Amino acid sequence: MKIVSVSALSCMIILAASSFCLGQTRVLITYHSKTGNTEAMARAVYEGASSVSGVDVVMKRVENTTALDLVDADAIILGSPVYNANVTPEVSAFIASWPFEGQPLKDKIGAAFVTAGGVSAGEELTQMNILQSMLIFGMIVVGGPDWTSPFGASSIRGELFFPEDHPIHPMFLNKGKALGQRVAETTKRICK
Repeated sequence: MKIVSVSALSCMIILAASSFCLGQTRVLITYHSKTGNTEAMARAVYEGASSVSGVDVVMKRVENTTALDLVDADAIILGSPVYNANVTPEVSAFIASWPFEGQPLKDKIGAAFVTAGGVSAGEELTQMNILQSMLIFGMIVVGGPDWTSPFGASSIRGELFFPEDHPIHPMFLNKGKALGQRVAETTKRICK
């Protein structure tokens, strides 16, 4: 007879539960922000996801997000500033810490949002890097609701029409809201 420890049994239950949507649909928005721009986008994504009834939305910085937060979520929306056409080192380390054994993130919805210091500064590459990482973990990735944001949501700062000393332009915040709403609606539909 094989004896299973209580902690091993707990892990098995968590892993089994993570494969199914149980109870209310949960969307996790997690992000890293150096200057507050990515946090502002995260709030917009949160607002959009929260507009969908029957969805529990949690927003946390990556340094405060645990493996259990990831496993408990039905959808994960990850945000990062663009750093040399990639995620920040903090977001890279966060992704590297995700639970892999047993595929506890498999079939969860994933999406990305980023903030960049200029037009063509690597926004789409950074979004794709996030989405590729999610695919490695077996997640189902979605982009924004139309062709203008196919890889997720992004915002630009530091260009002529989007100066650094102004708040994020409402156009970009609206893309964040639309992404959050789409992820919440898609996740809720899948979890029925």
